[in-house]
Amino acid sequence: MRITNYSRMGFALSAALLGTLTGCVTHVDEPRHARVHTSPPPVLVVVQDDYVYYPRYQVYYSRNRHQYVYLEGRSWVTRPAPRHVSVEVLFASPSVRLDFHDAPSAHHTTVVRHYPKHWTPPQSNPNLDEGHRDDEGGNRPGDRK
Repeated sequence: MRITNYSRMGFALSAALLGTLTGCVTHVDEPRHARVHTSPPPVLVVVQDDYVYYPRYQVYYSRNRHQYVYLEGRSWVTRPAPRHVSVEVLFASPSVRLDFHDAPSAHHTTVVRHYPKHWTPPQSNPNLDEGHRDDEGGNRPGDRK
């Protein structure tokens, strides 16, 4: 008889516990979708270096960075102003735009060979485009009349 009393008591406690737990849940919501606010990915802007070279002073100018690059002793330096020459004098000297986008040190040997210290840009002859007319208003010498 003891077994039946414990069985009835266990059954009653289980039923009460089950009723209590189910009584707490009156309404079940649909699962909510989590809203995660993230910032947009950063915009990566890659700016390639664009160099102008001044052969007389062996100075490179990065137009994008507004920095001068040159050899100082055995080391390459980058500075906001050239050394031993004013910006006005530098800008008034012959220069050449270069077509590489990495460090000048990687190209300096070739650049110096193509543009030695006393290099000047080829001058165009302004009279060449005017036709070189002779005194009588004719065509260029050698042209058929």
